[in-house]
Amino acid sequence: MGQSLQDLWYGFGVAFQGHNLMWSFFGVLVGNLIGVLPGMGALSAISILLPLTYTMHPVPAILMLAGIFYGSQYGGAIGAILLNLPSHPPHAVTCLDGYPMTKKGKGGTALGITMICSFFAASVGIIVMIFASPLLTTIAFKFGPAELFSIMLLGLLAGSTMSRGSPLKGVAMTLFGLLCGVVGTDVNTGAFRFSFGIPELSDGLEMVAVAMGLFGIADFLLNVNRMKTITSNAKMRIRDMRPSMAELKEAFWPMVRGTAVGTLFGAMPGTGPTITTFIAYAVEQKVSKTPEKFGTGMIAGVAAPEASAHSKTQVDFIPTMSLGIPGDAVMALLLGALLIQGIQPGPQLISEHPDIFWGLIASFWIGNVILMILNVPLIGVWVKMLQVPYRYLFPSAMFFIAVGVFTTQNSLFQIWEVLAFGIIGALLMVLDFSVAPIMLGFVLGPMMEENFRRALLLSRGDMMIFVQRPISGTFMAISAMLLIAVTWGAWRKKRGKSVGEKVLEETQGTTVSA
Repeated sequence: MGQSLQDLWYGFGVAFQGHNLMWSFFGVLVGNLIGVLPGMGALSAISILLPLTYTMHPVPAILMLAGIFYGSQYGGAIGAILLNLPSHPPHAVTCLDGYPMTKKGKGGTALGITMICSFFAASVGIIVMIFASPLLTTIAFKFGPAELFSIMLLGLLAGSTMSRGSPLKGVAMTLFGLLCGVVGTDVNTGAFRFSFGIPELSDGLEMVAVAMGLFGIADFLLNVNRMKTITSNAKMRIRDMRPSMAELKEAFWPMVRGTAVGTLFGAMPGTGPTITTFIAYAVEQKVSKTPEKFGTGMIAGVAAPEASAHSKTQVDFIPTMSLGIPGDAVMALLLGALLIQGIQPGPQLISEHPDIFWGLIASFWIGNVILMILNVPLIGVWVKMLQVPYRYLFPSAMFFIAVGVFTTQNSLFQIWEVLAFGIIGALLMVLDFSVAPIMLGFVLGPMMEENFRRALLLSRGDMMIFVQRPISGTFMAISAMLLIAVTWGAWRKKRGKSVGEKVLEETQGTTVSA
């Protein structure tokens, strides 16, 4: 424990350096702003600003991107509570009780509760990271190529099968991401793979182009015909955001339970924040003495999901930084940012790059304090920002995306890549495919292949290395059980549907005969 506190003190020294503090503040501010705007989220903001990190030192680059991530989490709650408009999916649950509170004149209270819950939950998540890190350092050297491959396989399966919609569609999108990841030159043989004779593809697909296309351009293409301007009569004063003691008491235990749910799911790769918020809301309905009042403006219906989202946001960094397994698409982008900087995420990151790991943890606390300071005086500004006409937002964002992706390699070919993946992403969304697993497969695919081949080289081609080593074998067994569970669930659902259709046909036949 003493060593962890010393490391944390060192992290505060890193985070409080002038340029690091400036970039952390910039990330929180931009994340908060992007989170408020409808149709925009952490994915869009990080995708647009990812090229900026190419010329930056790794520490301020990661601090800025992390600030965007958790800044957008709070910003998204503002639109959900004031306008019943979730900027991104995790805040859909907050709308259920947050907007009714606004209609009752309690919108400021809901925002105040959200702010308190976000700081409490984030603090708990940070503490979990601090005390989990020594354990991760201890087991770091037990992870070889076989272990890294098996845990990445589990992360991919969890991310694809637990994504929104059909598990089969999720697996298909993950496989598509894996195929995109192997485009380029084989590092072992030097042969070109899937480059189709195009010289620009010899280095593979550009991560920034894929991310901007799938999450930025695709979303804009789907919403390009939206001409309606958002209007709101919501007016906020600072004193409106101070909840009473009775309201704080009502929010306390839902906040604690929501934080526990978020912390538990944050450590699990592949479980996005949307799943976490829905589970936290469902838990509150189960334990409540008045479950029928949920959806009419219950404080518990705001406190629990918001606390779970913010604690998960922090704890998500544990598998991403220490194991190299992103929990969702945003974490996959942050993982990609580390790789761009030449930093290999994994168990050795804590010992090899303590300035990044501990500086990041310290910046979480600093960033959350900045969030609280920012949002009290600027809440009126955020309400006005919600009314930006889409006809201005769309072309300006497209311009910044084009400039950002061009600066990565000063190549117009990258812009065509963005356009191609934007069209692909829009078509997949129309067909109800989740595009997040594509990013997971794209980022993890090359690392999985590298560790797979390295493990086979060490074992002289013996595939049993993946099940004979205890840690690797455990993760392979969990992966197999996950596949069996998903297949069994899909079969039961299909069987139940076919039985229901048969009963309906028999009932209709009996009715006709009568």
